[in-house]
Amino acid sequence: MSGLALWPTALPGMLGLGLLAWAIATARRNAGLVDIFWSLFFLLAAAAYATAAPSAGPRALLVLVLVAVWSLRLSGYLAARNWNAAEDHRYRAIRARNEPGFAWKSLYLVFGLQAVLAWLISAPLAAAIASPAPFGPWDALGTALAGFGIAFETAADGQLARFKADAANAGGVMDRGLWRYTRHPNYFGEFCVWWGLGLLALGAGGWWSVFAPLLMTVLLLKVSGVALLEKDIGERRPAYRAYVARTNAFFPGPPRKV
Repeated sequence: MSGLALWPTALPGMLGLGLLAWAIATARRNAGLVDIFWSLFFLLAAAAYATAAPSAGPRALLVLVLVAVWSLRLSGYLAARNWNAAEDHRYRAIRARNEPGFAWKSLYLVFGLQAVLAWLISAPLAAAIASPAPFGPWDALGTALAGFGIAFETAADGQLARFKADAANAGGVMDRGLWRYTRHPNYFGEFCVWWGLGLLALGAGGWWSVFAPLLMTVLLLKVSGVALLEKDIGERRPAYRAYVARTNAFFPGPPRKV
């Protein structure tokens, strides 16, 4: 079975997970809990592809391990941070725009949409898992890049968690560690993870799936990532403006003198 033929097999399960996430979030009146499930969509997809593939080889195991490490770490981090927190301002804004009846509308506006987006972006996983092709240079490069992205994102999240845990930093701007070189090191880590997985798919001959890391890049930079988070942050936190002036938005680089 080709990766393209394998790809649709994960969609029903991913929609089912979206429905479960919706039920939990609706019961807790916090649509932002969908963030906890985002990475789990991909773990479910990878497991579905590996189960449905007639002859999953070593590359399938490698992809499963990479996705599991990335997914479980990120989901656990977000669960610890968000489970008992107030609904994120991004989701409060969506809720306000779609009342009355947001509880039902969120089923497709938030949870269904994220399940479908995750399925689209999971295309490289299907391509890589389906192929019995031997390992090559693209696989080595993809594994290294994905591993680097997981480590980079994990370090950034840990640094931010420690910063927020210190009461002396209340209202301050995190500009230390990796956050000194990019305003969104966690998103840059995600970028590396998905381009690494894309290279693994390329090594398996899955050139058709290159749209997925491209789509993830657009989401990170222009839709739900950098652009959305920074839309009004300068108004809510004036100190952030100086941080923007001296620090790269996405790709790491030395701080600028201002």
